[in-house]
Amino acid sequence: MMTSGRAHVQALAAALPLLDTDRLQSWGRVLADRLPAGGRLLVAGNGGSAAEAQHLTSELVGRFRTERAPLSAIALHADSSSVTAIANDYGAQEVFARQVSAHGRPGDVLLLLSASGSSPNVLAAARTGRERALDVWALTGPAPNPLAEASDQAVCVDAEQVATIQECHLVAVHVLCAALDTSLATPSEEREAEGGRRLVVVGDVLLDRDILGTVDRLSPEAPVPVVSDTHAVDRPGGAGLAAVLAAREPGWRITLVSGIGQDAPGRRVRELLYQAGVEVIDLATDGPTPVKTRVRTADSTLLRYDTAQAPLRLGPLPDEARSRLAEAAAVVVCDYGRGITAHDELRRALTDAARHRPLVWDPHPKGTAPVPGTALAVPNADETLALTGIAEPRDLAGDTARATRLLAEWPVKQVAITRGRVGAVLVADPNAHPLVIPARPAAGDSCGAGDQFAVTAAVMLGAGRLPSHAAAAAVEAATGYVHAGGPASLHAPRAAEISGPLELAARVRARGGKVVGAGGCFDLLHAGHLALLAQARRLGDVLVVCINSDASVRRLKGTDRPVVGERERAALLEALECVDGVLVFDEDTPERALSELRPDIWVKGGDYGGQRIPEADLIESWGGKVVIVPYLDGHSTTSRISRLAQATGAR
Repeated sequence: MMTSGRAHVQALAAALPLLDTDRLQSWGRVLADRLPAGGRLLVAGNGGSAAEAQHLTSELVGRFRTERAPLSAIALHADSSSVTAIANDYGAQEVFARQVSAHGRPGDVLLLLSASGSSPNVLAAARTGRERALDVWALTGPAPNPLAEASDQAVCVDAEQVATIQECHLVAVHVLCAALDTSLATPSEEREAEGGRRLVVVGDVLLDRDILGTVDRLSPEAPVPVVSDTHAVDRPGGAGLAAVLAAREPGWRITLVSGIGQDAPGRRVRELLYQAGVEVIDLATDGPTPVKTRVRTADSTLLRYDTAQAPLRLGPLPDEARSRLAEAAAVVVCDYGRGITAHDELRRALTDAARHRPLVWDPHPKGTAPVPGTALAVPNADETLALTGIAEPRDLAGDTARATRLLAEWPVKQVAITRGRVGAVLVADPNAHPLVIPARPAAGDSCGAGDQFAVTAAVMLGAGRLPSHAAAAAVEAATGYVHAGGPASLHAPRAAEISGPLELAARVRARGGKVVGAGGCFDLLHAGHLALLAQARRLGDVLVVCINSDASVRRLKGTDRPVVGERERAALLEALECVDGVLVFDEDTPERALSELRPDIWVKGGDYGGQRIPEADLIESWGGKVVIVPYLDGHSTTSRISRLAQATGAR
């Protein structure tokens, strides 16, 4: 019988591998940049979380491993006089929020710890921190929870017991401190080199707002859906979204040259851009910031409404903008037809920049033509209809003809027309064959996919890649962006940042998604396997396949198996659209792999019907379910190998 001590240790061992160390190391690097420059870290929590918070501040004001200058870090709960006075005068809910108002400045970091993620005083502090333009981070328990949703970024520990969560938080504190010390120990010139190349984004900015809710009935007043349980999500729109997407590219520093209104939407856009690490050079002297609002439910847009489009007044081009364009490795212009690309000084600066570095231009029918020397213009198929007047046909031949027309009319080197879910076509010479780049299937919110295409193309060209390679990478990036949820993916790490199936599963679970698992040898992949995996993927948000290693297959099937080695089997499975990750296990049964993966749903084929599978007890121990899906008759790896052997022997 398992002792309570052993159970406690096993729970911790199950939770620790899922800890989001990548995000913690990123936090350490951010603090290494901000605290020595005069920034401040505010930390708060209740009970055991208060002890963890104070542990962190002591490591920063003092030292963790190596000698360094003391850093400003304040544990808000540690000032007993302030805590008791605020609680007496304003109520216990305000003990942290009032201190955040007193000590926090834009650009400071507020780190909140809560195992439950629902403590009222911690949630009040998070709201105040975001209102005052602090970066709000959370160390909390299983997601979703209110604190994770109220914060800009969160590390969520997937464990049932509060003690396990708090022990993981202690490890998280040490990982963060180690990352901070490592970053500070790197010579400044080396850190600057690691900052990488600069990308300058130029274009019109607006505020995008999604009102998300659920629909389960029609209004009795009219046949229109009633949207309930709504909440709003803001993000920079237009060139602002392109800048945020660019800021997710590793090794690139991002500057946005734009005009942003001096109103509440404008302040919100600036705040969001600052949080994303985007430097903003603002040309606007007066005028409103446009707001585009979508009402969405079940991944569909029900309604969109825009504010009035009064023009911004723009001032002279600052010297800072000229210097950023001069040092940029690449420039991308996102024209949304609101006037900034018609700015005379800016156009002259862009023309000069295009002589020395790749410039990508994403045009708009109401905007201006690209400047001379533009390396690549990237209109979408609908925009080319308005820009050229060539209406039909709306197919590959028509898109190629329109690209050829634009190539002749504009002072650009190449034109790539983005064609939505079918990919793109690149034309470099009207007398040469077009380069057609198909896209893999992807369904989802496509808002911003064109911006992702333009940014990726600019980054690739800035890194010295050929336009054909840049366009192909841009198609893949835009497809991946849509597949990941479009704008919703801005609140999650990019696929390239996810280093393995366990990390992928942990992040999906942290966002409230379902992890699906399936297992087997998958030797000689056949139609029966494909049917099983396709059905499994439809049951959740991510599918991880656990496969036996070569040694495990030999013990189970005999010395003549597997026919296909584990690396090739894994590669074939990962190439399937329905498979998100592959986990290879060396034991005879997948129990250890399952303990690490902890799937919400474990899928078996219909030939297991009527039997209770051996791993069912383990899966159900964390609340998972075992399900059976229909099996495609007439497909068996063993019988197929036997038939092949007979056929070979007959010859």
